This record gives sequence, structure tokens and C-alpha cells, in this order.
Amino acid sequence: MLVVDAVDVFIQASHILRKVSLEVGRDEVVCLVGRNGAGKTTALRTIMGYLHPRAGRVELAGRPIQDRPTHEIAMLGIGFAPEEGGIFADLTVAENIEIATWTRPTARTAAERIAEAYGVFPKLRGYATRGGAQLSGGERRMLSIARALALDPELLLLDEPFEGLAPAIIPVITDSIAAIAQKLGRAILIAESNIHHVPEYARRLYVIERGEIVFSGPPTDARRDRSLARIIGGSA
Repeated sequence: MLVVDAVDVFIQASHILRKVSLEVGRDEVVCLVGRNGAGKTTALRTIMGYLHPRAGRVELAGRPIQDRPTHEIAMLGIGFAPEEGGIFADLTVAENIEIATWTRPTARTAAERIAEAYGVFPKLRGYATRGGAQLSGGERRMLSIARALALDPELLLLDEPFEGLAPAIIPVITDSIAAIAQKLGRAILIAESNIHHVPEYARRLYVIERGEIVFSGPPTDARRDRSLARIIGGSA
């Protein structure tokens, strides 16, 4: 479904991504793990069209997207939940979710897509009239993912979905992402800085360090590789 091939990205004079390659197949959950500043968010923002690679290609279902604007990439079926959430503070929970249905018309009705988002995050239904600014950090994270899901995407990009959350909330988010992948059949790419937050159902893991992919394979293999411990163990 998603192919990132030998992508180089510069931000001003800084070479941030160096020949980064990764793939996400249909119905797969794949994780990109690396320390803060390693290039995870840059990789997701490049896929989403906020940044454009100087070299390499990004394809969705065989279609090049590396030169397309962000709104076109969303229309093609990629939903993005950024680390900072991107919640509209002046809108209610219901309005935040509904607005995604305007962005990408699909064969499914807006009501169906909204119901699906609430089905994955039932707690949000009770907060439907609450303003975005009135939510806790965990609730904002749920809303960010729910809004991306209401886009009716083929692929979800989740940037640090567990970062900064209370330990009691992490299992809720983990189970919700599992439902999106396993029950709804969406492909998911998760960027994460700590391998201990990588869900058990992740099929493949990439480790990024200083803008380069240094490991690709099953999460179990990465955990056994002592040379990767300092990168993926959550230490600074």
C-alpha cells in the first residue's frame, strides 16, 4: 500500500532523512521507532506532503504522491494524527470529528463514519458537546485519532500516540488502535520513541537513527539486538 523508497529530505541546509525506505502493506500495523530528533516526525510529515523529498519516491497504492499537496494526499486516503493532536480548540468534540467527513467524500455516509469513530472511542460520545480546549491530554489524543479515522482512510499515520500519557490511558489507546487495524482493516504506521510502547500486534518495525533506517524486521528481533537497546529503549 505505502512505499517510501530511498527518500532524502532537507530542512533548510540540514539533511534530516537519508535514503529512508519503508513499507506498509494493507491491514498491517508497522512501527517506526527512534529517539527524539531521529527523523520519525519528518518521515510522517513527508508522507503527508508537508515536506517534499529532494530525492526518492513515496507511493500510495502504486501512485506517486511525493510532489502532491497535503489536501490531495488526504483525499487519496491517508489520515494523520500528529503528536501535538491538532485539535480545533474552539470546536466541540462532535464538530472536530465531523469536519473530517467534509474533507474526503467516500461511498460511506458521514453518519456511518462518525459512528465508527465513536465506536472505537466510546468515551468521546459522552463528550460530544464539550469543547476541544476542555479535554485532557488522553482525551485529545483519542479525538485526534478519531478525527483521522472519520476521514475514512486506507492508511493512518499516528505520531507518538502514547507520548506523555498517563499509564492508565495507554492500554485504552493500544486497544483502540488494535480495533482500527483488526476489526476495521485499516493499515497503520506508528511513529514511537520507546519500543516498550510498540503494541504486540505490530507486524514489522523499523528503527531510525540520525535520519537513517538501521533496522528492519520483526519487533522480537529488534528487542533481542543489544546494539539497538540504546536507540529503542526510551533513553535519551
